[in-house]
Amino acid sequence: MIQKLAIFAVGLMALPGIAGAACSRINLTKCLDSACAINMGANPAARCQYCGTPEAGEPATSAMKSVTAGTASKNSISAKDLKKAPTDPGERYVWATKLCLEKITGCTTEDVEETYDPLIEKSCTAAGISQDMAALQKKSTKTKSESACRNEINACVVSEKKCGADFSKCKTNELFDQALASCTTQSTGCTAFSKTIRESIAKTRADTISTAASNVQAIVAAHIKRRMTKITSINQGCSGNTNYESCVAEACKNNTPNNCANPDEQKIANYLCQFHKTACERVKNMSTAEMQKDLDKLMEEASNELNL
Repeated sequence: MIQKLAIFAVGLMALPGIAGAACSRINLTKCLDSACAINMGANPAARCQYCGTPEAGEPATSAMKSVTAGTASKNSISAKDLKKAPTDPGERYVWATKLCLEKITGCTTEDVEETYDPLIEKSCTAAGISQDMAALQKKSTKTKSESACRNEINACVVSEKKCGADFSKCKTNELFDQALASCTTQSTGCTAFSKTIRESIAKTRADTISTAASNVQAIVAAHIKRRMTKITSINQGCSGNTNYESCVAEACKNNTPNNCANPDEQKIANYLCQFHKTACERVKNMSTAEMQKDLDKLMEEASNELNL
């Protein structure tokens, strides 16, 4: 029987629907037929052979990589893509479904199940093979435990090729949904737990992003506090030229032979410490509002860096 097809098909049921335009099931069927019904006019069992089960018989390998003459369109899989199509019926079914859901706006895996699976069943009947998709799907959902499914899907989502351990590659909900849908599709036998697992991973993502945001906010706040403390210290040192006078005394002691006993040595010390007066003048001319604006800009830049 076609257990391999059933297992692949079940994984696809967890793929979220695409919001927006209504699905054109006619175009969806045309798209799937471009990979699953090659030369169907001469071979009524084509859908079963290409995207059903190996028990229906294997068509010529050359035919599996070609496009039926006169059927190519914007709603069909291209001849270039078809050359990469899997030859195993179950794998080909999944491969074609992914491509067609990308091409036909608004369609979901439920549309594929309701529209195309019956056509495959009829084709298999034509090939003398009886199948019960619903029964096989129900049976396949019991092949894994919820824990096994959760671990498998979670490991896929947080891999470097998907979201990453910190979910930095899935900052938007759209990117996260795409990664989760892809990982759920790859994990067969997990349909019964897909909703619970999705909610669990979504919560983990939200918590991870929230924690990262809090950490950045804390770092920025600490930096702002250090700057404010430094500015306060500078203002205190500028009051009465305290910092300047301390600098001059130190310069006289360490940089002049006679501890500024004469005017020339005093000039040298004054020159060496002039930067204190320059700094104090700048701080004095910067209003509190300007300093706050500067600090607010720092906070905004840090937040944008994390895309909060």
